[in-house]
Amino acid sequence: MDETARALLESRIGHRFRDPTLLHRAMMHASLVEARVDSNERMEFLGDAVLGLVVCERIYLQHPTMLEGEMTKIKSMVVSRQSCAEIAKSLGLPKHLKLGKGMQGTDQPASLAAAAFEAIISAVYQDAGFEACRAMLLPLVDPLIQRAAGSNHQQNFKSFLQQHAQSLGLGLPGYPVLDEKGPDHSKCFKVCVEMGGKRYPEAWGQSKKKAEQLAALAALVDLGAMTKEAADEAAKQAGLTNGVEHLAT
Repeated sequence: MDETARALLESRIGHRFRDPTLLHRAMMHASLVEARVDSNERMEFLGDAVLGLVVCERIYLQHPTMLEGEMTKIKSMVVSRQSCAEIAKSLGLPKHLKLGKGMQGTDQPASLAAAAFEAIISAVYQDAGFEACRAMLLPLVDPLIQRAAGSNHQQNFKSFLQQHAQSLGLGLPGYPVLDEKGPDHSKCFKVCVEMGGKRYPEAWGQSKKKAEQLAALAALVDLGAMTKEAADEAAKQAGLTNGVEHLAT
């Protein structure tokens, strides 16, 4: 990485490296090195842990009355692959990634950008410690924490999915009814999310409203906005089901 590129990247990150080799390795994909230990993969592992700690601490301090389950759901969305990829792109990290010839000139998957962001966190942590990481990360993750906390997603998954879909440019989600069963006074409905030309996993619910909420939750998991574990807990707390997997087919 030349001096100009390094200076630009340091400016966007907001950290000047005492050890520039850390920044260089953070941008080194495994496809370009003979030994994977020389790539950014190990840094990604450490950066993921540091990011999780910063986000957990921030949620804990900003929301003193919030219960563990709600904090876990917000954290899952903020540190998701999609969120990390969005931050990485806002910092211009994909342009600085060093890739092997077989991966150059192709559309990079979101996982590459997300990994680069986590590797950068690791680089800053190793170069200057936890406080420097916190200073770098808070301006980046605070808006995501506020968006997740304010969306009331634990009670209205459809609303959160619409916001998330708009941020990804996927358009508005639709909720077609695929099937129904049971007597008129106690019907169950199977619903899925259709969005951006794709159909997401369907879910059964004891009403159309509940089925739509569960289908939205399944789509959030599929998009990487929530983990399966957090979604399962969210569905329980919302009184929708004993677990997302029990209604998915």
